[in-house]
Amino acid sequence: MSWFSTLKKIIFSDSCCVLCAQTCPQRAMPVPLWRTGLLLCCLGFCASLEEECVFGIVGQPVSLPCLYPKLLTFVNFSIEWRRDDEVVLRSVWKENSNVEELSINSATISADAARTGNFSLELPIVYPKKHYMSYSLFIISEENQSAALCTVCLRIAASFSSPLLLREEAAQGEETAFLCHSSGGFPEPAVHWHINHTNEPPEGSVRTLAASLPDSHLYNITSHLKVNISKDSIVSCTIENLSMNETLTSTSYGVGVSPVVSRASEALWIFSTALCAVVGVMVLAGVAYQIHLDRMSKRKKREHQQADRGYKRRNLCNEETEAIKPKETDV
Repeated sequence: MSWFSTLKKIIFSDSCCVLCAQTCPQRAMPVPLWRTGLLLCCLGFCASLEEECVFGIVGQPVSLPCLYPKLLTFVNFSIEWRRDDEVVLRSVWKENSNVEELSINSATISADAARTGNFSLELPIVYPKKHYMSYSLFIISEENQSAALCTVCLRIAASFSSPLLLREEAAQGEETAFLCHSSGGFPEPAVHWHINHTNEPPEGSVRTLAASLPDSHLYNITSHLKVNISKDSIVSCTIENLSMNETLTSTSYGVGVSPVVSRASEALWIFSTALCAVVGVMVLAGVAYQIHLDRMSKRKKREHQQADRGYKRRNLCNEETEAIKPKETDV
């Protein structure tokens, strides 16, 4: 939004507040209360301005909305979308025919914009030139040029890479050096260092350099920290990009609290526990199977013994029967 439009709205808001105070003389408003109300009006107005900004991510398309149905009655006119003072797109309508004369970075509008009243500007790719950019739509007729019909604020941002944190150990009593590097983001982020999660490094121990890449205008950021700390201290570097609402942190652990060692010990403990559990299950399964075999063997042995006893009893009965039978004699 242009500074003139912003100033005009602020003045108009203040005038409304003053007019309201003057039209109600029967109730005198205290000066502190009047100032508080005016401050709330200004804060609400600023919040509405922030909401008007369209968020665009670098390298992705974005649409800047603009609806103006009043142009449906115009004939032989042209429109211009401008970024600050630069013409981004110019289109000419003559008897319902549309002819595009100029387009920068492949910016387009709908082909039937003059019929529907939708003059939204479509940007296929967002370029990181500035954090905030203002786009305005103007109508140009045969007589003169109008004021801005639509003004859209575009807020641009891009994510940074996860920070790479390097630690250079120093001899006893000397300062330890740290390097934190992140790249490919927009706009320039804030860098925060912390020692043992809470303490900030002493003043003058941090040196940060942000470099804008000439081709893409994205930022590479490198921060150096030199501080005299113990070897078991924990140092973290945080890249904060408020525009993307992201906070990326990388941590360097000291010698005594290395997360690699703790994770390896934890993994070894888990493996040992799982191995013991598996061995225990296998032992229980083997014992249960051996008990089952013993029971089967004993049952078969009892069945075999019972079969032998029955066989002997049958033989004994047969012998007794044969002994009882009278012997046949010849008469």
